[in-house]
Amino acid sequence: MGDPTKDPVALPELAAIRAAQARIAPHVHRTPVLTSRSLDAMAGARLWFKCENLQKVGAFKARGACNAVFGLPADIAARGVVTHSSGNHGAALAYAARARGIPAHVVMPEDAPKIKVANVEGFGAHVHFCAPTLPARVETCATVARTTGATLVHPYDDVAVIAGQGTAVLELLDEVPDLDIVVAPVGGGGLLAGTAIAAKGVRPDIVVLGAEPAGADDAARSLAAGTVQPMAHPHTIADGLRATLSERTLRALRLHVAAIGTCSEEAIVAAMRATWERMKLVIEPSSAVPLAAIIEGALDVRGRSVGIIVTGGNVDLDRLPWQR
Repeated sequence: MGDPTKDPVALPELAAIRAAQARIAPHVHRTPVLTSRSLDAMAGARLWFKCENLQKVGAFKARGACNAVFGLPADIAARGVVTHSSGNHGAALAYAARARGIPAHVVMPEDAPKIKVANVEGFGAHVHFCAPTLPARVETCATVARTTGATLVHPYDDVAVIAGQGTAVLELLDEVPDLDIVVAPVGGGGLLAGTAIAAKGVRPDIVVLGAEPAGADDAARSLAAGTVQPMAHPHTIADGLRATLSERTLRALRLHVAAIGTCSEEAIVAAMRATWERMKLVIEPSSAVPLAAIIEGALDVRGRSVGIIVTGGNVDLDRLPWQR
């Protein structure tokens, strides 16, 4: 695997993902796998939903954060951890740090929604505000790390985080071993990378697909080009999928992902609402993207048995997309 601290494209192997599964087991939920005949009919396929919207902190991010935090040596962990995030990763890292009893620092943009700030602070993290730009986030994060000695835990460009995210599909395949296809949404690529490595490691014949909004299609373009294709101004309601791939996550996708389908904003809202109505599951827009890509036909899974990673359920209930 190489030294992840020195190799910018190092990836975890299946053994590391299995080790992560054992490491994080006391700290995360084994989430349920649910089905819906009505959504099957809409998709023309047999769908199995791995419900990470019911995970700790309401998202799969708890897996990667817990693996990173509990994998640190005691002397390094004691100095704390730091990240930059305006969403689920910040809360997940704060949760994991509290569980281990170490400090957590989360850099957030000064215009972050108050509910997200309150969520991070609720887990005991120290919030550091910065200007709402990526350079400001990175610079502030580096300053906090330098002054506190905290270890950076990147939201997706991190071997331990990728390994932790891959544990969800291990559970899914343990419960539904004969899946033909696994689909996960892709933003920065940590989840899809971990999912692909784990799924292909367990079942070399399985097909791994990604899904993303058409208004934030950098992963599809990057996979086609073979190099990271940044998107300066992503436009999508799926706020969790606006990040750009790293060289590390793109490497995993090029090795193990067959295709990435894109979908419209209208399809995302429709899939999100259909899941609420048909399955009685609260999911966020990013979680609806795989179903949206399937229903629109960007991913052809007709007649197949398909596992979908439902990534999270953290939704502002006062601003639902169908309440205009």
